[in-house]
Amino acid sequence: MTTEAPSPSGDLHRVDQGHAPGADRATSAGTRTPRPRIERRRHIDPTTCERDYDGLQIEFMTAMDDYKRRSGRQFPTWSEVLEVLQSLGYRKVAEPCEIEM
Repeated sequence: MTTEAPSPSGDLHRVDQGHAPGADRATSAGTRTPRPRIERRRHIDPTTCERDYDGLQIEFMTAMDDYKRRSGRQFPTWSEVLEVLQSLGYRKVAEPCEIEM
């Protein structure tokens, strides 16, 4: 059943009552088919990408993956990325230069 309810701003929005996610997957016999479980990627697998990664790139990807798991943050901020780089020993020792594409 769908009704309209006011939002905090006073606008009306639709409210779906009594509809469970996946309820439309019932079979003709009245039994529900289970939703297939999708497993998230938990480890970096460079073989799934088209690019060949060198040792330094794999080290950085592994460090970022470890940080994301420990912190529970799927999308770290740039400050956190810099912290990971510094934890690997990276320091600014030269003047900035252009990145070759």
